[in-house]
Amino acid sequence: MSKTLSEQANFALRFESGTLILEDANETDFVPKAFVWDTRTRHFRAPAFKYREIVKDFIRAKTVYEDFAKKYDKFDFRQKFQLNPRPYQTASIEAWRQNERCGVIVLPTGAGKTHAATLAIEMCGRQTLVVVPTLDLMNQWYDLLLSTFNAEIGLIGGGFYEIGAITVTTYASAYRHQERIGNQFGLIIFDECHHLPSEGYKYAAEFAIAPFRLGLSATPDRADGNDSLLEELVGKFVYRLEAQQLAGEYLADYTLERIEVEMTDEERKLYKNERGIFRDFIRTKNISFGSIDGWKTFVMHSARSEDGRRAMKAYRSSKKIALGTDAKLRVLQDLLVRHRRDKVLIFTHENEMVYQISNDFLIPAITHETNVKERRFWLEALNKGDVLALATSKVLNEGVNIPDASVAIILSGSGSSREHIQRLGRILRKKENKQAILYEIVTRDTTEENISQRRTDARQFQNVKTGDNRNLFNR
Repeated sequence: MSKTLSEQANFALRFESGTLILEDANETDFVPKAFVWDTRTRHFRAPAFKYREIVKDFIRAKTVYEDFAKKYDKFDFRQKFQLNPRPYQTASIEAWRQNERCGVIVLPTGAGKTHAATLAIEMCGRQTLVVVPTLDLMNQWYDLLLSTFNAEIGLIGGGFYEIGAITVTTYASAYRHQERIGNQFGLIIFDECHHLPSEGYKYAAEFAIAPFRLGLSATPDRADGNDSLLEELVGKFVYRLEAQQLAGEYLADYTLERIEVEMTDEERKLYKNERGIFRDFIRTKNISFGSIDGWKTFVMHSARSEDGRRAMKAYRSSKKIALGTDAKLRVLQDLLVRHRRDKVLIFTHENEMVYQISNDFLIPAITHETNVKERRFWLEALNKGDVLALATSKVLNEGVNIPDASVAIILSGSGSSREHIQRLGRILRKKENKQAILYEIVTRDTTEENISQRRTDARQFQNVKTGDNRNLFNR
């Protein structure tokens, strides 16, 4: 007959390779429900992120146990300068505190999520790990924390391996190291936490015992639906504001302008031909893109025959024609003239178009192929006003600080609302008398119209001043 939890002899709780093991417990003992019996080692074992739940079960049952798992320290984190937080920053951290210092805060880009995080670090007073998606963001956080706290700031990633009172790392580095260091932090902050549910990256949360957790994002929703994992790994959504709720007072006022362009007769003829080949194939194979597996099914069938390979080529060709019609470049030229005194970011879906824009308009290009020094050089040049425009594909969607940029021109993109919100966020930093504007250039009567509709369905694009300039700049 098993004993109750409170009747057990002393247990020893230890951290081992991203898990928790319970020593001095037998298979028949009553233990917290997070544990399962490991027949290989003959120990009860649980995921490390269940640490908080396990400790609460022990306390609730008045069980005597020794905690050898926890290796993090308490700190009196005091900010060097007491800056008055904005009301919504205070409210967001208070909502997080009321949820036992666990949960996700959603604020738009430029709203000061990092300052809210420093309030959480100060409130929590535990050794802290900040996890970010890129090395650029890691360096930004390092500089911010160094200037905010009188504390040792560590780095893991980019050639560094230093654990401090507060440590900054990337998701990739956390994935590699967390099974060894996951018991050394009491608070984990996941910046851009929409990355966390990705396969591999989620181990940054699963392999850590941190009882206190904060997720930050402007775009938490994921196309695969895995944003629901955030509640299990970090905590529930405790606070959310959208860009239009802060525009004017805390973010730049912004407008959205949609410009439709026409393909040339030659482009239209080629587009219809390629699109027809693609549609004939998916109709023959009964492939529906309305289902979640539609694209996967098409890719599978396209690899099985010559007709399939031709259909895939036709799909890519028709998309390239729609996204890269010459009419878009003519509109771009007019917009650059109109905003010749503003700082402009030009976004495309394909690197090939980035380089064409760079060549045709003598505008610096930043892609995934741009090395770190060159990328930093051009970003600093834009911030200083040495150049007034940059062309890019996806690498500037997040993790860059360009406070003076006020114009974004979307020549092409995916149907992802997250990507669209991130691109809008690049121009929303508040500056005196700043009026931000996002142009979306769409090719009429093509599949791009559906892509545009999908990406603008998000909350940030509802009830915002918009224009639909169907004939603007048409030639």
